[in-house]
Amino acid sequence: MLHAFSRSEMLIGEEGLKKLKESKVAVFGIGGVGSYTVEALARSGVGKLVLIDHDEVCISNINRQIHATSKTVGQSKAELMKERVLEINPEIEVVAFKEMYTAETAETLLDKSYDYVVDAIDMVTSKLDLIERTKAMGIPVISAMGAANKLDPTKLVVTDIYKTSMCPLAKVMRSELRKRGIKKLKVVYSTEAPIKPDQSLVHGGAGAARRQTPGSMVFVTATSGLIIAAEVIKDLIDNKINECH
Repeated sequence: MLHAFSRSEMLIGEEGLKKLKESKVAVFGIGGVGSYTVEALARSGVGKLVLIDHDEVCISNINRQIHATSKTVGQSKAELMKERVLEINPEIEVVAFKEMYTAETAETLLDKSYDYVVDAIDMVTSKLDLIERTKAMGIPVISAMGAANKLDPTKLVVTDIYKTSMCPLAKVMRSELRKRGIKKLKVVYSTEAPIKPDQSLVHGGAGAARRQTPGSMVFVTATSGLIIAAEVIKDLIDNKINECH
């Protein structure tokens, strides 16, 4: 019988689809990368999603975030994605938290029931705390490195954090994770050299210029998000199948 995930089932089988439906994935950061990760997870048949993001859509998000339109400016990113995935799959179990992940909110937002965690957070301190806690809990995690200031989506690769190069964020993460005794971390990062964005085009005053607002393109951030979703799906199916044997 034809159903919403019939085409997926043709490739991963009934058992694979069943494992995805039973899986619970938490996505931290529902922006340019995270929104596309959520989209792909929902369309792949993941049955339980937890969406975490404190931010609201602003007009500059429209160029790259799947929930951002002229009609959604000012609305919660997490709540918008919740509504969107429920339209994709009304049977999905989805919880949205309009909160920022920090060491202070970790106990509320991080749960041992998660089968997989996606780190699509921008803030380094939050990324590090999330990864450290997730590793300690034994939950599989994949982390997005910098997708801003890049133009070539074909330069995105999946690797271990300690095999990365070129990416300024990955460099900081390597150093800080080493200090914390984290020996490995699956990441998606770009081997493309960062492009220096034109700060004269930022309409935010001197403060915005000092913060070095990054430039971004949808085909890079979206590709990063889709690659992350593919890795999550692959790992969930493999892990679940291995558990059955």
